[in-house]
Amino acid sequence: MIPRYTRPRMADVWSPQTRFRIMFEIEAHAADAMAAIGVIPKAAAEAIWAGGRDAVFDVDRIDEIERVTRHDVLAFLTHVTEIVGPEARFLHQGMTSSDVNDTTLAVQLARATDILIEDVDQVLAALKRRAFEHRLTPCVGRSHGIHAEPTTFGLKLAGHYAEFVRAKERLAMARFEIATCAISGPVGTFASVDPSVEAHVAEKLDLRVEPVSTQVIPRDRHAAYFAALAVVASSMERLAVEIRHLQRTEVLEAEEKFEVGQKGSSAMPHKRNPILTENLTGLARLVRSAVLPALENVALWHERDISHSSVERGIAPDATVHLDFALARLASVIDGLVVYPENMRRNLDRLGGLVHSQNVLLELTQKGMAREAAYACVQRNAMRVWREGGRFIDFLAADPEVSAHLSRAELEPLFEETLNFTQVDTVFRRVFGEGAMIAHGLDVTPAA
Repeated sequence: MIPRYTRPRMADVWSPQTRFRIMFEIEAHAADAMAAIGVIPKAAAEAIWAGGRDAVFDVDRIDEIERVTRHDVLAFLTHVTEIVGPEARFLHQGMTSSDVNDTTLAVQLARATDILIEDVDQVLAALKRRAFEHRLTPCVGRSHGIHAEPTTFGLKLAGHYAEFVRAKERLAMARFEIATCAISGPVGTFASVDPSVEAHVAEKLDLRVEPVSTQVIPRDRHAAYFAALAVVASSMERLAVEIRHLQRTEVLEAEEKFEVGQKGSSAMPHKRNPILTENLTGLARLVRSAVLPALENVALWHERDISHSSVERGIAPDATVHLDFALARLASVIDGLVVYPENMRRNLDRLGGLVHSQNVLLELTQKGMAREAAYACVQRNAMRVWREGGRFIDFLAADPEVSAHLSRAELEPLFEETLNFTQVDTVFRRVFGEGAMIAHGLDVTPAA
């Protein structure tokens, strides 16, 4: 974990102290279940809790023991014995290391996902506020980076809002899939530990029982988990890239808030760079980088090996830490985004009305002109605007082929951008629901 991108709550999830606390609780809950079925004395289970419930585990001491044992779980259990005393001999009865490590990782990933879902909620709140603010702010829509037709900035943001609703659903599903418990003993046969122990630990840690654990929890779950994080990161990057493009000097329709005292360049005092969204693009790459090794972890040898272990020690904290930081940053960028409606208007008008070419095409077909002929006619006049400048409507009105079907008076309404906005509220109702529309004082009656 890089401190620069690590927020305190997520850092705590992956701290050694948290990990050892979860490991202890797994062992102690398992001891309770074993005591209940007579495998170990009840007094032993009580002593384990009494000694370890409020313990602060000595991370350095555990590391010292592991340097000798070359085994992380045995090092931990040795340290717990130092804290609890003789009754600790009843710990880990019939269990194997993966029972502890895999279940611990499941708890950590579930907790990390809870934080990520809260982060997405913050992004959603920011997007919703700004979308309604700019619901009818006209701007040009672009395809291939080229002017297409008018849209609104609110519609742009509504699309990203809908995508982050799906992101939240993906995270919730990923959490559900990853949150399983395995306490099944060597090679997962329950030969040395009763299934009731697993069920008890799962209940106490808010996990589900892994149906077949083969000593390890199957890594297809983890692969799906990191893939879900990667998709969320890509959704984040899509919005970040949009903002970066809109901040380009030649466009400047929106930009990141430039704070008092901020510097854009060590050499050029005039610079205002989209550094936050560029950072988000980089962080998205890091999150996605976890997917390939997670997929490669699925194919372990037979019932288990530990080739996945070193991978997950890196990608689990790193991917969740980076995504947590990035989502929080994204919410802040959206909240502070500076929007320039006047520049949007200037850019929308830049090509002299070419963005309304489809309206003219369709109207000519309605007036009886063959579509191919209408397309060729409209395109011919559009190319003149590209080459010569001027107003599209003027070229059209002067074209005998057009004027044979449409007068200038009939052309002029086709250049009203409001034609493109008649269904904006239809989309907003779909995305935000009628309750949000009513809360903003908007009509919920569908457009005719």
